[in-house]
Amino acid sequence: MTNVNTLRDQLDGRVLLPGDDDFDPARTGFQLLDPHRPDAVVAAAGAGDVATAVRFAAEYGQPLAVQATGHGRNAALPGGILLATGAMDTVEVDPNARTATVPAGATWRQVIEATAPYGLAPLSGSFPNLGAVSYTLGGGIGLLSRRYGFAADHVESLDLVTPDGRERRVDADHDPDLYWGLRGGGGNLGVVTRMRIRLLPVTSVHGGSLTFDADRDPQVPAGWWRWTRDLPDEMTSAISMLRYPDLPMFPPDLRGRRVIKVQLCWCGPAEQGRRLVEPLRRLGDCIADSVRELPYTESGSIFAEPEQAHPYRSTVVLLPDLDEAGLSAVHAAAGAAELMCIVNIRHLGGALARPPRQPNAVGHRDAGYLVSVLSPVAEEDRAAVTGTHRAVLGAWHSASLGQQLSFRFGPLAPDEIRTGYDPDTYRRLTALRATVDPDGLLRPNHPVPAG
Repeated sequence: MTNVNTLRDQLDGRVLLPGDDDFDPARTGFQLLDPHRPDAVVAAAGAGDVATAVRFAAEYGQPLAVQATGHGRNAALPGGILLATGAMDTVEVDPNARTATVPAGATWRQVIEATAPYGLAPLSGSFPNLGAVSYTLGGGIGLLSRRYGFAADHVESLDLVTPDGRERRVDADHDPDLYWGLRGGGGNLGVVTRMRIRLLPVTSVHGGSLTFDADRDPQVPAGWWRWTRDLPDEMTSAISMLRYPDLPMFPPDLRGRRVIKVQLCWCGPAEQGRRLVEPLRRLGDCIADSVRELPYTESGSIFAEPEQAHPYRSTVVLLPDLDEAGLSAVHAAAGAAELMCIVNIRHLGGALARPPRQPNAVGHRDAGYLVSVLSPVAEEDRAAVTGTHRAVLGAWHSASLGQQLSFRFGPLAPDEIRTGYDPDTYRRLTALRATVDPDGLLRPNHPVPAG
């Protein structure tokens, strides 16, 4: 890359080039499929480095992408500059205001650990090693969402660098259009260097998972769905259907076995939570039960998602409701698929369906359930995975309201990105993109066009 020494001289962080020892780890991230292929990685030490990298990219006509953990990366950056924010991870907590200032590279685990000593918690996701800022910009559906809404609903302000190189702070009173679009519109409008979020008075939850044998108790998904029909908002839950690989890293009694897991997080009075869970235990012969009172610092154990980087793809539909026939069809199709298919269904509604204090760009608040199919994908599986996922979700494609883009892992066509928003929101986002990034400098995960 030309003028790279000029860029180095302006940074507190580092510039990494192909062949450098840290280049490949910096560009790869958690998602191992289709890593970024930049000409250079800027490992930013702070907001000043972010602004420098953005100005450099604009001056020399280089496309720019941002990566914190790389968990949700969908499309690789071919050339240009990758801005790695992982070193920007020091969380600041104001316990009196019940807020936290979260920098671009911090994970939810770091935010949880910083806030727990004050008896507070963020609206974090099911996977604590996920980047907190990118999760929030995409909306953010987490463990407490039916009680408190989307993570984006609780952002008080954002600091960012827009593609013209300007450092800005936006909130409800300053650049309100940007404030609206950043919360739910993803990385289309600038590079967020930090955000200030409201925290919640949550120290512990009643949560965990109930595991059933899928072949012996296929009625569990329908039973869970009926159970969700009349729940207090304090209960957020999901159900997963999967076959464990026959590999030594998994518990011996689960290897090669098809299971159904009901995942639960209750943030109300403990005794009421215990009573609510009891009918689920009677849905079948529960082979594992981890539901208990647990500190919020251990909330990642509810979904117990794998922490080792791996390649994967997923497909998503948002539905107004479920039905028993569709549940049976999805369960059967996932079990018969040649590829490993992990079906996850999350119960939405509650506070997710209500408008936030300050309007934002989060789409499809009317959805009742989110259904995703995820597969670990080897190189030889690439051609088959899309068709497999479509077949598994076949019963519900026609009823879909659209997609929750943060749960979609894989390249998306423009028409697919459009389905992440209602029409008015999409039009407003494209108009904003045309204003702040008319030349398409930014290469976000889910790019909306400058229209």
